[in-house]
Parts: sequence; structure tokens; C-alpha cells
Amino acid sequence: MTEPTAHPYTETHEHFMSEALKEARKAYELGESPIGCVIVKDGKIIARGHNLRQTKQDATLHAEMVTISKACRKLSAWHIFDCDLYVTLEPCYMCAGAIIQSHIRHVYFGAYDPKGGAVCSCSQIFDLPHNHHVEYTGGILQDECSQLLKQFFRELRTRKTDRPESAK
Repeated sequence: MTEPTAHPYTETHEHFMSEALKEARKAYELGESPIGCVIVKDGKIIARGHNLRQTKQDATLHAEMVTISKACRKLSAWHIFDCDLYVTLEPCYMCAGAIIQSHIRHVYFGAYDPKGGAVCSCSQIFDLPHNHHVEYTGGILQDECSQLLKQFFRELRTRKTDRPESAK
């Protein structure tokens, strides 16, 4: 298993991950899994997004997919070269594939996903031979990203157990 690229956790990386966390909180408020994402080009955020799967009843609307679509529209291109993606949770297989296909330069993620992470937890999709190589760094603001997810799922479990028997 290849470890994520080691980069110093500069204020810049923390700043952009904080922006992704703002998006995750928007998802939280909608009752969505609190995952947020931003895409950065030349030091500026060009697209932001969060999970919308429940809201739009569309399995493909992960935070990364929403944000990649917005960035492609902004740049009028399907390949978004020289862009970095910040996401609060390690990307899944679907999102990792879209990241490769869109030619994202570097992925920075917060929390690791031991059940579905395709970057380094369950698989190492970016390390396979592809037409485009994606660099990656994990663990940026990991505690904050992880705590938001844990809080959301703890509340979700509590709501399920608090429902009257007739609603179950």
C-alpha cells in the first residue's frame, strides 16, 4: 500500500480544507452526509460543492462529482488541468475515476475512509497505471473532518432509534 504523498500542512492547505468543511456543513444542514469539496486553480477557489444524493435522489451527486461538474462548466473544458481538489473525506471509486478523467493535479483529503476509500484505505486507484497521474495527500484537518461525519451519523442513529414503533 502506497502512503499518501507527504506535504507540509501549510496554512494554505488548511485554509482550502476549511472551505471544504464549510461545504460539508451545508450538506449536514440538508440532512446529507457531510462531505464538502472545493477545486482550486492558481490559488483561487473556482468551484465548490457538497453531497446532494438524498436531496436530488441521484447516487452520482457526491461532493467531488458536483464540484468537478461546476469546475468544468467554469473552465469550459472536461479536462481541468492545473487544478487541485480539496475534499473532507477520502474519495470513493466513482469519484476517484472522475478525478483521473478530469485530469485533476492533486487531491487533498481530510478524513480517511476505511470502508470505501479508493485512494489509500481500501484501494490505491491513483497508484495504478492511468493516462493521467494524480498526486494525493491525506489527513488535512483530519480530526475536524472526521468529527463532523461521526456527529452526523451518531445523530442519524439516534433519530432512527427515537422513532415510534409504527414509523419503523
